[in-house]
Amino acid sequence: MAKEQRIKEEKATATKGSEKLTDEGAVPAVVEGVIGRTGTKGEITQVFCRILQGRNRGKQMRRNVRGPVTRRDILILRETEIEARRMQKRINKGAQS
Repeated sequence: MAKEQRIKEEKATATKGSEKLTDEGAVPAVVEGVIGRTGTKGEITQVFCRILQGRNRGKQMRRNVRGPVTRRDILILRETEIEARRMQKRINKGAQS
């Protein structure tokens, strides 16, 4: 008699923590203020935004945005758990300062 083969159920290969991204789906947020430009070439804008829907509704958080953005723009966020790091103050040392 031949043994029955056990078939392993394939689990969805997801990265750790990606379950949170798919929990709520896309969440709208409104830009309340522009903090400044960041990135090596200044291509990223750091903004304060307030979450409009979802579990973190009403929470104000700092986010990095790429592209043109102004106050009262609506952003669609994939996740609302992680906040961007604060921008560091630039200290200019050298002959020019």
